[in-house]
Amino acid sequence: MGQYNQGIPQHVAIIMDGNGRWANKRKLPRIAGHREGMENVRRIAIAADNLNIKVLTLYSFSTENWKRPKDEVNFLMRLPVVFFNKFVPELVERNVVVKVTGFLKNLPTATLKALEDAEKQTSKNTGLILNFAFNYGGKAEIVNATRQIAKEVLENKLKPEDIDESVFSNHLLTNLKSLNDVDLLIRTSGEKRISNFLLWQLAYAELYFTDVYWPDFTEDDLSKAIIEYENRNRRFGAL
Repeated sequence: MGQYNQGIPQHVAIIMDGNGRWANKRKLPRIAGHREGMENVRRIAIAADNLNIKVLTLYSFSTENWKRPKDEVNFLMRLPVVFFNKFVPELVERNVVVKVTGFLKNLPTATLKALEDAEKQTSKNTGLILNFAFNYGGKAEIVNATRQIAKEVLENKLKPEDIDESVFSNHLLTNLKSLNDVDLLIRTSGEKRISNFLLWQLAYAELYFTDVYWPDFTEDDLSKAIIEYENRNRRFGAL
């Protein structure tokens, strides 16, 4: 018999899609959608905290997003500075822990500093983990883990026969942040794909798609996704 969920998901991941289309619908520039999407990060983080979700991972900037127009990329690089300058005091007050998962070395200095400072300023908190996947790509993460494992084998720090799922997981970026696998993935805006997001960690996640654009995604929408999750039968390969 399958296992029915008795509570809310511990780790929720969201692909925050539809900012540009939200703006276009209102005849606004795309950056207006990204700005409103940033404001919604705060609203949904508070909602997740109120729902006692333990980890909320938000797909903030992918390794593929560098292909977008330069002006848009530059704006997206400034958003963490604006967001954390504005909201870190509130996150500290709410006991939220900020973590950042991604390839951060090549980010602009101001962007990297904002991300690192937010982690430091909330590091002593013990509540909701608000994890930003920034300059993140699932395939790149898996390749990076493979390279690390190969290096350890060549250095005789690891035997090939000892490589299993646990060892591989330990070399992923999310393990460095001590994050469990995802229970529920939500994607907004009507698209139905995972777009290179947490490929390993989503292996047994429940997937939930909604037509609502990210800036319009509310606490009620989050609650609807949670309710559907609770009513699903998670079998993890069993009967």
